[in-house]
Amino acid sequence: MIVVSNTSPIINLAAIGKLEILQKLYEKIFIPQAVHYEISIAGKGEPGALEIEKLEWIEVKEVTNHKLVKALQMELDEGEAEAITLAIGLKAELLLLDERRGRKVASNLGLKFIGLLGVLIEAKRKGIIPSVKSIMDALMTKAGFWISHQLYTHVLKVTGE
Repeated sequence: MIVVSNTSPIINLAAIGKLEILQKLYEKIFIPQAVHYEISIAGKGEPGALEIEKLEWIEVKEVTNHKLVKALQMELDEGEAEAITLAIGLKAELLLLDERRGRKVASNLGLKFIGLLGVLIEAKRKGIIPSVKSIMDALMTKAGFWISHQLYTHVLKVTGE
């Protein structure tokens, strides 16, 4: 399965020490250079910066359709624009993306995407993690990841917690 990730899922899982969930679910993750830059250069010393340099299952790929990146940057930041463009270029089966505007654009382009909470639901269903609640709580308290009360309750209901 070809999976491309934007910045948010990587840094948030790294912040709580749960980045391995992505590897267990998808084996390999591709990120564009802009996402690599956001995490390892702009985010030096922050969660995910060291991990993406060391972990062989996270691979940096260069986008080739620079016209599409420029067009997407009219609505999105560079990381999102490159992640969407890379997903199209690699014919990715899945794009990991949390930001609402990016998801709207990805949907309009016919890409299948999932956010971090969707990743957690999938991980619970496959027996990779025993509890979604504890990870959501850690994301909110340690990573500053915002989850509305309604969505939090929905995820717990869907996962039977």
